[in-house]
Amino acid sequence: MGGDETGHVTGTADKDYNIIWFTEACLSNTLRLETYIADAERAGDSELAAFFQRAQAASQKGAEEGKALLAGRLSA
Repeated sequence: MGGDETGHVTGTADKDYNIIWFTEACLSNTLRLETYIADAERAGDSELAAFFQRAQAASQKGAEEGKALLAGRLSA
């Protein structure tokens, strides 16, 4: 990744792009973990399912925080 990009190429400042990327990654992770939870439950592994559920909750929280932060910054 080019360390010199500051929005000249993308039209989006790095700090804003970083929030957008982080939020999307959290949302994607939340969806992926739904599959992992189902796989663990099908295998009867409640410990693993609980682990993935906690990870999913953390990803959901990250996405919500990212969306709120981004909304505040873009409306300013």
